[in-house]
Amino acid sequence: MVVLIFIIAGSPVRAGEMMLKDKSWIATFDTESGALTRLESKTVHWTIERRPEWAVSFRLNAPLADHRDNFVLGKKQRALEVKKISAHQIRLQWRDLISEHGGILPVTLTAVAALKDGALTFDATLENDSPLIVSTIDFPCLGDLNPPAPDARMWSEHMWYGDLKAGAISPSGTVESKQSLFCLIQSTNAGLYLGMHDPTQPYLLQFKFEQRRGAEKPQEFCARHFVYAQPHSTVKLAPVVFRGYEGDWHAGVDCYKEWRATWFKPPHVPDWAKDVHAWTMLRLNTPEQDYTIHYTNLVQYGEEYASNGVRAVQVVGWNIGGQDGDDPSQDTEPGLGTWQELHDAIARVQAKGVKMILFGKLNWADLTTAWYSNELYKCECTDEQGKRYEQGGYSYLTPTQLAGISVHRRAVMDFLDPSYRDMAAKEFNKILALGSEGWLWDELCHHAGVEYTWATNHGYTPPGYVYGGDLPLGERLRSAADKISPDFLFCGEGQQDWLMQYFPVSETGITAIPICQYLDRGALMLAGVSGFDDREMLNLILMDRYVIQYEPYFYKGHLTDFPLTLAYGRKIDDLRRRYKAYLWDGDFRDTQGANVSADGPYRYSVFVTPGGKRAVVVINQEFNKFVTAKVSVPGPRKLVVATPEQPVAQPTTGTLEIPARSAAVIMEP
Repeated sequence: MVVLIFIIAGSPVRAGEMMLKDKSWIATFDTESGALTRLESKTVHWTIERRPEWAVSFRLNAPLADHRDNFVLGKKQRALEVKKISAHQIRLQWRDLISEHGGILPVTLTAVAALKDGALTFDATLENDSPLIVSTIDFPCLGDLNPPAPDARMWSEHMWYGDLKAGAISPSGTVESKQSLFCLIQSTNAGLYLGMHDPTQPYLLQFKFEQRRGAEKPQEFCARHFVYAQPHSTVKLAPVVFRGYEGDWHAGVDCYKEWRATWFKPPHVPDWAKDVHAWTMLRLNTPEQDYTIHYTNLVQYGEEYASNGVRAVQVVGWNIGGQDGDDPSQDTEPGLGTWQELHDAIARVQAKGVKMILFGKLNWADLTTAWYSNELYKCECTDEQGKRYEQGGYSYLTPTQLAGISVHRRAVMDFLDPSYRDMAAKEFNKILALGSEGWLWDELCHHAGVEYTWATNHGYTPPGYVYGGDLPLGERLRSAADKISPDFLFCGEGQQDWLMQYFPVSETGITAIPICQYLDRGALMLAGVSGFDDREMLNLILMDRYVIQYEPYFYKGHLTDFPLTLAYGRKIDDLRRRYKAYLWDGDFRDTQGANVSADGPYRYSVFVTPGGKRAVVVINQEFNKFVTAKVSVPGPRKLVVATPEQPVAQPTTGTLEIPARSAAVIMEP
């Protein structure tokens, strides 16, 4: 409380300043420059922006033909207006901006800073009446980003590929919205949530950190909007939101989770996928025509899967050209059999209760195909000089491929191009016609480093933000599938959170932080197991609520090739079925809601049932050592414990011995 009084007392409104203030924030703006001169989070007692002399209002770039660095620097502008328009809103406006190399530009930037429900939101609009393109706008900016305490460390955290990735802030660092709509500035027991609050991805936004040169070297932050505002146009910037929080990443992600609930549309998931189930994976062919498994052989594999309790098989290399060949074609491969043979095999396997999930890619165009040479090249992404962007392809089997000589390199396709969307939809319809009950779009999560395309004649004014086409294309394909069956399952590889509205199953493997499960109890995350006795991986799958995907011989073998892994995996899933309300339908809380201590290495997670009962999964990954663990949850009447080997729950005090390479589930009955 003493600290809080000090912060408030130490933040008087000085002459030439205007303040927004509520129970969460104090934000002060200079009335001449419009710069944010002080920013204090009362939530966590953190003075984030401390020294007015380093304050920055904004920066933008309007490239000239002979000066691409034609910046407009906020420090050289005078605000036309800094006005309090309500108790919790300040409007800022800058007009007729002085550029470094192009004189005065008829450009107006208008912004509103607003405080509401613990969130400080910056909304802005750019009116570009100049003959130039405004490529980027930095707003809002912190010219003097400080840690909560002088000796405290700060780092960034953001979502990517089903994980929460950490990165450096000092001396520089970047988090991009194409991976994550939020960035956390995390410190010890406190953090700052930064959010791009527009899930439609209208353009790229960077959460950008940079240390200024000079003796004092203050740390800067800005939200960098790559708007590419055309001459004589108006662009509304995506809202940028600041929230302070106490604690670690859980509290920061809770800020995103709260906003996410206002727009995320839960996808339809077929009943079989809602239940505890396991997958497997099988490759039929590579680009080197090895033709490993004929279409007619799939029935035999299906029988094997059904008899071992597997509910879905991801089939790779079924289409023409094999795995990573002939993309984006979804035609069948003559070397594996006929279209009818594949269609009939799919029907027979699915009749046994095993869902066929066909692997496919629509991002790329194989440069070795006649289709690319004759047609697809018209829909590729190009740079500012009109040169195509490429994805490097992958090497399989033969010496020439492994040496990178005969690799199938691919052009990056433009998802904003209506012509290409038509082609992609036509290829997807070929998957639907085969009768499978799902598909997995591999490499859905990226466009090979391409962010903008300057291709002409694609139905819009370039440049186009390629990621902006992801949601519309996903929606179109989902609509096509719904005409056949709403239960047709969409799966992807490590897709971003907003794409899980259409692709509810994600193939990522085990990640350090299971953030998707923490965000959404309905998230279905696939994790592969390939070892001959892969207990450690299976324990992690149990602990973090992944779906098992068996991959014997890296998806080129039979389930019977690793009987130990299969047997323990089945025990894991049997345990999850028995305690489904806890371990499958429960809310995954990571490590929140219980305390665990032990006399050796251990890991744990917490689940909470819809009725509020808790389960704690503790795993011992040691190869040959027992671990004695003590589990406590707030105020339980009694506890029981079950294990994969002893699934019938027995009473426990909460202190128990966990054998090497094993797991235990402690529950409130």
